[in-house]
Amino acid sequence: MTENDYNFSNLLLYRNLLKDHLIDKLRVLRVLGTAECDEYALVADLIAWAEENGIAGNIAENYLLCQIGYDENIFSITAGKSINLLGSSLEKAAIHDITIVKAVLKKGLTKQFCKELKTVIDDYHPIKDRTGKKQGKFYDLALLRDLFFDVTKNYTPQEVVRALGKYYDQYGCGRLAGYGAFKWDLENRELVGIEHTDPVELQDIIGYEYQKTELVRNTEAFINGKPANNVLLVGARGTGKSSSVKAVANRYFDQGLRLIEIAKADFKHIPEIMSILRQWGKSFIIFIDDLSFEESEVEYKILKSLIDGGVESRPGNVLIYATSNRRNLIKETWDERSGNELHRQDTINEKISLADRFGITLFYTLPNQDEYLQIVGEIARKNQIFMSEDDLRSGALRWEMTHSGRSGRTAKQFIDYLAGEATN
Repeated sequence: MTENDYNFSNLLLYRNLLKDHLIDKLRVLRVLGTAECDEYALVADLIAWAEENGIAGNIAENYLLCQIGYDENIFSITAGKSINLLGSSLEKAAIHDITIVKAVLKKGLTKQFCKELKTVIDDYHPIKDRTGKKQGKFYDLALLRDLFFDVTKNYTPQEVVRALGKYYDQYGCGRLAGYGAFKWDLENRELVGIEHTDPVELQDIIGYEYQKTELVRNTEAFINGKPANNVLLVGARGTGKSSSVKAVANRYFDQGLRLIEIAKADFKHIPEIMSILRQWGKSFIIFIDDLSFEESEVEYKILKSLIDGGVESRPGNVLIYATSNRRNLIKETWDERSGNELHRQDTINEKISLADRFGITLFYTLPNQDEYLQIVGEIARKNQIFMSEDDLRSGALRWEMTHSGRSGRTAKQFIDYLAGEATN
């Protein structure tokens, strides 16, 4: 290792750090000084990054740590699949690299900056501080700082590597790091993380206790490597079907569960998506919202083959959860029922066979009046809407008569209306 090369050129696994433009500028500044690196431009880039991601503290150090937490290399990929897969030689290579990183951090990343700039970047405070919270690919910065800077524990490189292995096992790396949900990018033919997902929790969905319990039971079996079923959630709009799936994904994020949102237009790419997921070391739910088909649409055959009966089997780390407003998913006509086709039963069986391929079907029925009023009351309490029970009841009933009927969504819209009125 040579001081003049800032040591990073000797990395074995984390060589992506050498390709990062900000880390490269930090290296140039350290070796060649301000004559070859515009320190003000570098700090401007670091500030922009800190504000975009809500990162506080020493933003030069935190930038490096976030790249380590996100980095996709053979060590992080292997640990992300299972920490038990790590071999002793791969662990030794990781220890070699972490020894270098610890030495660099100990010498300091900001010594070459002038005093004016050190004051800014050594203790930066963004407008919205999200350090250590779920935030895209930079998930648990507090843990990473503890591993490299806690002087009371003074972790050895070997201890840091083992902790990093657990970190990758829990959060993943690269595109998997920190993202709870993904969507298919057709143009680039890849799965991309969704930055701002719905934070809904199961307790936010009032009622439907059996449905939520069954969904949790099946999901827990899945992430624990036990037999589990694909699930079809059927019911009227606004009853909480989609929210239930998102809430389950949120609950089990820390246990390696990820959601893949697939639109009907992406069905032809499902085999390609499955090929990607087969290589990733997490549990995935392919989420298809508002699933239904018209007579002329044949995409349902792709889904049928995927669920059951295709030549290429569905990966063991993938389940399908779909929601629909109709039980049989594929539109039926009275002509089919009346027998205009010689083998009408074959036609009917073909159309209901897709729904039958889901091992579990959960029905979300519209609430009756008492259930609807209970939902209104619970949402009002959570939103601190204080009014008499009679006024809340009469208002809720008037609201549902002039809107789309009783449902959890209607109840939420009514409370949002009351909250808006209260702020005026």
